[in-house]
Amino acid sequence: MTKDLHFLEINEISRLVAAREISSVELTEHVLRRIERLDPRLKSYALTTPELALAQAKEADRMIGRGQILSPLHGVPVAVKDLCFTKGVTTTAGLRVHRDFAPQFDATVVRKLRESGAVLLGKLQLTEGAYSDCDPATAPVNPWNADYWPGGSSNGSGVATAAGLCFGSLGSDTGGSIRFPSAANGTTGLKPTWGRVSRHGCFELAASLDHFGPICRSANDAAIMLAAIAGTDADDPTTLRAQVPNYQAGDDRDLRGFRVGFDEAYALGAADPEIRQAVQESLRVMASLGATIVPMVFPDMKTTIADWGATLAVEAAVAHAATYPSQRAGYGPALAGLIDAGNAMSGTNYQQVLLRRRAFTGRVNAGLEPVDVMLIPAQPIATPTLATHAKMTRAEFAAIVRYTAPFNMSGHPTLTLPVGFTAKGLPVAVQFVGKHLGEADICRAGRAFQRATDWHRRHPQV
Repeated sequence: MTKDLHFLEINEISRLVAAREISSVELTEHVLRRIERLDPRLKSYALTTPELALAQAKEADRMIGRGQILSPLHGVPVAVKDLCFTKGVTTTAGLRVHRDFAPQFDATVVRKLRESGAVLLGKLQLTEGAYSDCDPATAPVNPWNADYWPGGSSNGSGVATAAGLCFGSLGSDTGGSIRFPSAANGTTGLKPTWGRVSRHGCFELAASLDHFGPICRSANDAAIMLAAIAGTDADDPTTLRAQVPNYQAGDDRDLRGFRVGFDEAYALGAADPEIRQAVQESLRVMASLGATIVPMVFPDMKTTIADWGATLAVEAAVAHAATYPSQRAGYGPALAGLIDAGNAMSGTNYQQVLLRRRAFTGRVNAGLEPVDVMLIPAQPIATPTLATHAKMTRAEFAAIVRYTAPFNMSGHPTLTLPVGFTAKGLPVAVQFVGKHLGEADICRAGRAFQRATDWHRRHPQV
């Protein structure tokens, strides 16, 4: 068995399983042993499902042995954020009020993974309710350096994927929660267009801001996972009816004719020196592949970030109405404060937020029209220490979501991928932002970048 089997990409391990060079059972047992050995320290899993995983792996081996290969995920061990309902398996959303909740059905994304033949290893940790606070006793640990923030809220998804404790994972993103863990852990995360992936059977934080998507080791793997979970869902009337394309299509060897938009003031104006250097080097790589760098002007987002906070608060109050304030004792201060703020907002003020949001989305659509993707940082600063993050002020929090929250408000897809390391050895990331339903373009840009670089193949020593 390959020494670093657990660090292979989905497309690589899928070929081995399909060729029966390794069985899904052997692969699943290998990863479960690795979780048992490493996760007491890394704490990425809320719980594992070894019996279910091995049963699914045995069925995958049976079908593959008969030539019935369902997808590139068939027989591949993955895990999902503990927001996603799993039939008969506890799903808590990181909340004490749900600690005994075992759903009677699978979330649509979980069902689609199962129908693709994927093997479910378990449920991944997250911050409370997918907001900001994390119990120190169960908080996932950044595998690159335990003193540093592992991102949030999909911290378990980022840590498990980076540390080789699954081959890919599902996260959710309401203001950066796929992108921050991807940046902090050196993984590749895809926040799809809002409505591209069903939210049915997933706990809400803020319905119109929540996006579900994959955290993987490469853009190609993210394309594979997105293909499995994307599409219309009768149980979620907000899903888009557009056909799911081949996200692995498009020449990733030659980007001649491909347009990369770049707003220097937006991308670099608030970024620290290590982020600026990484962004500029990423532009150089894209240009070397034949892409045309197109100057553009991104709409001002200061008001939009404030409006994102208001939207988040109001929608969180709606999402938690059944348990808050009736079970207030089961809530931490940060999430409780957010809900209280949402309940306090007037309808008139919120209507103004909604109108400004529509106008901002229209301006983003217009700005992206002349380009295929836009390149920006994933965050303006290098990943902070846990101590620094814990002391972050409201203004500092608004600054760190500068490159993430606007695209939850507008619903545009983004791909986050590693592009280097800081002087202290922490990963640095950028984002490719696409038009609505432009996932194929951001995946193509990511695949091309990762064909020319090897940052995504660097792994933490755990």
